[in-house]
Amino acid sequence: MAGKENALISVYNKDGLEEFADGLSTQGFNIYASGGTAKRIGEAGIQVTDVAELVGGNAILGHRVVTLSREVHAALLAQKTPGDIAELDRLGIPLIDLVAVDMYPLRDTIANPDSTEHDIIEQTDIGGPTMLRSAAKGRRIVLSRVEQRPEVLKWLADGRPDEEEFRRQLAGIAELEAAAYILESAKYIGGPAVFGFIGEKVAEPLYGENPWQGGACIYMERNGKNPLAYDRYEQHGGIETSYNNVVEFAERMTQTITHIAAGFEHNFGEVPALALGVKHGNACGAAYADTPQEVIKKMLEGDERAIFGGSIMLNFEVDEELAELLVGHDMKDGQKRLLDIVIAAGVTDEAKDILQRKTGKLRLLTNPALVSLGMDSLDTAQRFRYIPDGVAVQDNYTYIPKIRRAELLAGGWINPEQERDLVLAWAVGSTSNSNTITVVENGMVIGNGVGQQDRVGAAELALKRAEDAKHDSDGAVAYSDSFFPYPDGAEVLADAGVKVILATSGSVNDPNVADALKAKGIQSFLTLPDKTSRGFFGH
Repeated sequence: MAGKENALISVYNKDGLEEFADGLSTQGFNIYASGGTAKRIGEAGIQVTDVAELVGGNAILGHRVVTLSREVHAALLAQKTPGDIAELDRLGIPLIDLVAVDMYPLRDTIANPDSTEHDIIEQTDIGGPTMLRSAAKGRRIVLSRVEQRPEVLKWLADGRPDEEEFRRQLAGIAELEAAAYILESAKYIGGPAVFGFIGEKVAEPLYGENPWQGGACIYMERNGKNPLAYDRYEQHGGIETSYNNVVEFAERMTQTITHIAAGFEHNFGEVPALALGVKHGNACGAAYADTPQEVIKKMLEGDERAIFGGSIMLNFEVDEELAELLVGHDMKDGQKRLLDIVIAAGVTDEAKDILQRKTGKLRLLTNPALVSLGMDSLDTAQRFRYIPDGVAVQDNYTYIPKIRRAELLAGGWINPEQERDLVLAWAVGSTSNSNTITVVENGMVIGNGVGQQDRVGAAELALKRAEDAKHDSDGAVAYSDSFFPYPDGAEVLADAGVKVILATSGSVNDPNVADALKAKGIQSFLTLPDKTSRGFFGH
């Protein structure tokens, strides 16, 4: 074996295995492989040695012990020093230069509702992570992902440029894969007593929330399955998305638009055209309509001042006509509305040309998954937030009300159009910073009173924003993200002409609030239980 390097292959995913092994053989590697991997390589006519010959025995304990041997790990951990090489020679162990390992699909097995405890134990790989860690520590050429195989073959063929750094990068990924795998097992065995997140950097914004905050990075979980995740979007021109952009659209805007869609599907069985306009995470415009043209106009008219420089998300494709509406609707003297982000299910080339700004500051992103928003689009992953030396964890925002199950405390029942408006008001209000009161009329948000310390202030702010945007609140509906502790906040809405109010119940003063609204001639005062329906968000 003098002058030849040795490779050890032990993989669950055998896609392209023959081509990879053949490539290594062409590069002059002797190939060792475990059981099924060795059989597959041998059947392709490629010279291979079963690792059992190296360890001095076949797999034991139902194949649970194959590569867990001192011979394998000595071959991976030995340094290329005269002393280590001499010791390996004395023991008859070849130094392994390259390792390709992936692991049993533990995560998928855990996620499968039909899996038994026995199934999960059997799919808990021990040898794989152990070999990866030994190979990483030994700074071998270590492959832990299927997609690395052609990359490594090319690197070998190119003469191994920047070898030390390349090996280090591979070792880092191998450690990440092993750590993520072990974390899945720990979370399954330990349940809620164990928590962790392991991500891989996918973006490095210039700075964080403010220009003086460095260290900005976006990390994503490998093999995540959410079709609306940040890395599922394609950017079409414009400067790189900032830290604030990512937080706003990948988290806040996605929460709001998926809640609107889920609310419509849950209550009416279908999702109309939706348009959402956001500034600093909170909706300043949101609408539903039968056509994309109508919904864009409604969303923009919600607050034309606030949407300037804002972010827009749509559940349909943008063509030339719709792009013209986005930048030109209600603008004077041929001026163009400045927007920071436009996100849609798709975009035509003509629309791209219309939307782009000369400075490149319009980020245009698409994701086909936006066209099929509904109940299944809600993010069900647990949410966590940094606290000093730890994280606070909670289940995600997945509650969707059935408006017709609300309790009527004052007035009569609402008409179908008001019911749809209440769904929009609820979805926007329950995904805006609390305390929030959201006012909707004719399928569009006309005032969103967010982030207030009291209900009266939230009501007054929502109405003021509506008035500033030249909307008349007479006949509108309103949603409050919790109960009214006293009648005053509800009375502010009624005095402005709001006809329908949806809030939660749970205050000792609920009857007094209802009586006050009756006296004001409210059309409908509806409540849902605070314990199951409260809409606090963003604390």
